[in-house]
Amino acid sequence: MTYNFKEVNESYTLPEAIREAQRCLHCKVPACKKGCPISNDIPEWIAELAKGNFGNAMGIINSRSNLPSVCGRVCGHELQCEGNCVLGKKGQHINIGKLERFVADFDSDAGLTHEAIPEKNRGKIAVIGSGPSGLTIAGDLSRQGFAVEIFEMESEPGGVLMYGIPEYRLPKEVVRREIKKIENLGVIFHLNTTIGESCTIDSLFDKGFDAIFIGTGTGVPNRLDIPGLSHPAVRQAIRFLRRVSLYESGFMSRDEVIVGNGDRVYVVGCGNTGIDAARTALRMGSKEVTVIYHKDIDQMSALRAEYEDAVKEGVKFLWNTSITSIEALDDERLKELTLNIDGVEKTVPVDHVVMAIGSAPASRIVSSTDGIEVDDRGYVLTRENPYGMSSRKGVFAGGDVTNRPATVVHAMRDAKLVAEGIARYVDAIKLMESINCM
Repeated sequence: MTYNFKEVNESYTLPEAIREAQRCLHCKVPACKKGCPISNDIPEWIAELAKGNFGNAMGIINSRSNLPSVCGRVCGHELQCEGNCVLGKKGQHINIGKLERFVADFDSDAGLTHEAIPEKNRGKIAVIGSGPSGLTIAGDLSRQGFAVEIFEMESEPGGVLMYGIPEYRLPKEVVRREIKKIENLGVIFHLNTTIGESCTIDSLFDKGFDAIFIGTGTGVPNRLDIPGLSHPAVRQAIRFLRRVSLYESGFMSRDEVIVGNGDRVYVVGCGNTGIDAARTALRMGSKEVTVIYHKDIDQMSALRAEYEDAVKEGVKFLWNTSITSIEALDDERLKELTLNIDGVEKTVPVDHVVMAIGSAPASRIVSSTDGIEVDDRGYVLTRENPYGMSSRKGVFAGGDVTNRPATVVHAMRDAKLVAEGIARYVDAIKLMESINCM
């Protein structure tokens, strides 16, 4: 069976959403809210939805989240809000993620929300990177009266939301719609701009920015010491997913994606990225896709729901398995893998290997800027007060580049704390400047 990139999970209809919202018990101590990394006021907006007050529901969601259509689709609901719902004890938890998605989509389709744009007189902030962290920083600070400009190296903003999460889980038009809402707050986007190359941290300060946020994520894949790993037919998952996204958007030819077309593909790693890569390889026409993981199923970092969907689509899994060597057929094709399965070696035929074992930050910004300290793996070191500030005064960092978050919503939670730190810092320096001018 073949699969396309159409979104796999359908939204609620209006009657379905109302009925689901009316099941909520509105607990006095809502465990669902405690389970949400950004403390979304879940019972409050569900109560408004249950009464048909869509604008009120959206207003409550917007007070905590800049990316509700995204979170409603890709958050780990089973481990967070839904996993803590008291009705879950009976196997009947409220489908909070699907309701959030419905409210956000309904609001956008109907054009209900028109946020007032506050006067930008509190300070000037530069945000490097437009992934979940950067967009959250921009949305939060713009709403608080800061003039925010985002600098993005790609031709389109969104970061991992646009280039790292497949279309079938998160349609690109949904990402574009969420970004447009942030742009409507007065946020300015500078695309095709690589900080550390076309300009630097120092040059941004020279342009009058009061503080700078680094939210560039992790773009350098981790590597294993395996013979044959450097062969061109061994792909990195984050780069494979990016190429597929560019192909789907019409910016790259099918031949440049390479993986697919009846290939036998092995994916190394069982996080959400590994699952995404495996399901995407199937959609690109691979005839057989197998995920290799060196631990057992209970230790995988991927969501169980994502794993189950992958199994339904035909992805195979080898647990307690590692690659010991990769043998090539020629300069373009692989021949076979030698696997260690529970201590027993086995040789299997293969056409492509996709590595999904994590990544580390690039050094462009740090290497072109004095005073930003990193750890031995290249992650930016930050302080607790003001939260998120690096060793360089006025330079903040958050998200994956600091090695704190693990998911989109965790990156958003971290970014919200950094936004508070930036606001306090800029307010303090503005106060000191006013005192010195007296």
